[in-house]
Amino acid sequence: MPLPTTVSPFSSFSGIFLSTVTARSSLPPKRNVSAFSILSRRDIALLSFLSLSAPASASAIDIGISGPKNWLKEQKKKASKFLLAPVDASRETLRSAYLSLTEPDAAYTDEDLQRFQQLFRSAARDCVPQDRNSFVTFQAKTGVEVCTFRLIVKNAASLLGNKDPVKLKAEALLDNLIRSFTSISGLASETNIQLASDRRKMANAVSDTISSLDKFEQGIRDCLEI
Repeated sequence: MPLPTTVSPFSSFSGIFLSTVTARSSLPPKRNVSAFSILSRRDIALLSFLSLSAPASASAIDIGISGPKNWLKEQKKKASKFLLAPVDASRETLRSAYLSLTEPDAAYTDEDLQRFQQLFRSAARDCVPQDRNSFVTFQAKTGVEVCTFRLIVKNAASLLGNKDPVKLKAEALLDNLIRSFTSISGLASETNIQLASDRRKMANAVSDTISSLDKFEQGIRDCLEI
């Protein structure tokens, strides 16, 4: 599944500083994005393969074979940095948008709004259906899972039972995250970027989405027991 390329912040806002930004809620500390942040289609295909193949091993554990489960669990822990790389990359994209939206005394144009919209689409990683391009939409219609965050849940929770509370919580956090991305996408399509009040609403929605992303990440870590 292709990942949208993260659009760099506007040239007028290219310096992303880690100073405190006044907002409705505090942003989480900036996290360093590793080299794994840019994932290829092959990488995402691997996530999909792992999410499908691991349950077969999990079923073996149900009949008393604990060795494969322990081995798979350890492998998942070792691969957690790679698995969570899209979450880190989306967080950085949203932070960039937030800092630009709250830049004092800045002038904005319709072109700037289009760039914000592209940043949000990139951060959502094909999890908002109406924001998918035609190729990704075609893939989804053929039954391919294209939402990167859903693939992450399937991978992280593949050794857990369907009714396991940790898995159910991760799935609920995923649904909440997708709603957050859908909200900022809809808000961006209706915003008058030149109005400070509209920019503040959009910035608050971005802050809420960062919070949802953090909670989602913790849900994945709980699944992996890390």
